[in-house]
This record gives sequence, structure tokens and C-alpha cells, in this order.
Amino acid sequence: MEKVTSPDGTTIAYHRSGAGSPLVLIAGTGAANPVAWTAVLPALEKHHSVYAVDRRGRGESGDAPTYAIEREYEDIVAVVDSTGESTNLLGHSFGGLLVLEAALLTRNLRRLVIYEPWIPRQGVSMYPEGFIERLERLLDAGDREGVLTTHYRENVGMAAHEFELMKSSLAWPERLATAHTLPREMRAEEGYTFDAQRFKNLSVPTLLLLGGESSDIERASTEALGEALPNSRIAVMPGQQHLAMYAAPDLFLREVLAFLAAP
Repeated sequence: MEKVTSPDGTTIAYHRSGAGSPLVLIAGTGAANPVAWTAVLPALEKHHSVYAVDRRGRGESGDAPTYAIEREYEDIVAVVDSTGESTNLLGHSFGGLLVLEAALLTRNLRRLVIYEPWIPRQGVSMYPEGFIERLERLLDAGDREGVLTTHYRENVGMAAHEFELMKSSLAWPERLATAHTLPREMRAEEGYTFDAQRFKNLSVPTLLLLGGESSDIERASTEALGEALPNSRIAVMPGQQHLAMYAAPDLFLREVLAFLAAP
């Protein structure tokens, strides 16, 4: 376990393993490292020095009295810049939104991989009315599993077999431990404004991953990024949804490793 200090003084921990060019991994809402990447980590370690980050409020990382999404951008930049060399950055779901914004704050990026971030669309609510409040009530009642079940089945729209696969994984206890972070990140997401013009000069080579069976929201978000980022391409993973790193690790790895290996 290694740590850096974010600009606001929060300690950010990461699990470092493998050898090769740096690859920083940023998990999404409800996920924890390094178990979030269990199925793909051994293959990634053969080619890269992997930095699996505990986002603030998770694992060995610290937290702040109040939450602001901008501090998460700074956390990621602190880890990326600590590598001392040109770094690859991969973010999934909410983590994808975080790495997108972090990419504007550092010049230390080599390549960027973003897997289905949820990009709010003007005038379109990302969550059903009262949904975040429901999660908060479940948390107040101590029902962490209820928080995750409601989120993944009703909100993400995860197929039953994918959800059961996730529940049986080593990552599930860690996900339960991070359930308290879901409502605050959802509120931050709803308050986020995506301005495509801000990214018109972000020229870092970018791979946008999309499941062939993913939701309309995930597809629309990925396509919006594809239009905004000048040096990006979309790779569709057939038959997959939001968690290909669990459901189809070989397919996920084939796309990611080929992209990162390019000169």
C-alpha cells in the first residue's frame, strides 16, 4: 500500500503491483480497489505497473467533512503525477467521469480509457424521482445490501446473471463497505454540467468502451464523449453491459491491452 496527499490534505491510498508503464485504475460508484479489478488485474500486471486507487471514503484512503466532486479530480491527478512518467489512466462508470475531468488538470497522460461514464444530459434526470432519497433511507436503516441491490438492479439495469456474478465475487464485501458513498456521488453527478467545448483540445488518445447490450443512458453518454474528444474512438464489446471486467474479462482485456500497447 502506498499513499499520496491530495491538495486539500486528504490521504489517497493505492495498491501498486506489476511492472511496466504506469496504469492508474479508477473504479466507479460502489466499487473498491483492488478487488474491483480482480478478474483482469493479473493480465494488466504483466504489462503495466498498476496503481489501483482507493477513492476518498474507501479502503485505506481518507475523506473530508464535506464532499465535492472536484476534490476527486485532484486526487487522481495527485496519483498520476506521482508516477514521475507518462501515465495511462482508466476509469469505469462514475470513475470514467472523474478521469475525464482529471485529464484536463495534468499533462502527464499517455493514454486514456473510459468505460461507460454517466454524462448528464440537459433537462434529463439521471435518476428516477426520489431514487437518491430511497438510498439514503436504506442507509439510515443500516441496509447496505439494499442500497447496492437497488442501485445495480433498478438504476444501472444490470441483468440478473451479472448482478449475481458480482455478488459472488471477492469485491462484494468491499462494495458493501462503500455503500455510504453512493448517494453523495449520485448527487454530485446530477449537479455536473457537461460542456463539450471544454474538451475540444484534449488530444490524449482515448478509448471509449461500450457494452453492446448497455442501457440507452450509457450509450448516449459514450457517444457524446466520442463527439467531444478529438482523438477518441468507441469500442463496442458485443453482448456486454456495464461490467465486462467481471462478465467477459478476456474481451475487456483484449480491447484495453491492445489500445495501451499502441505506440
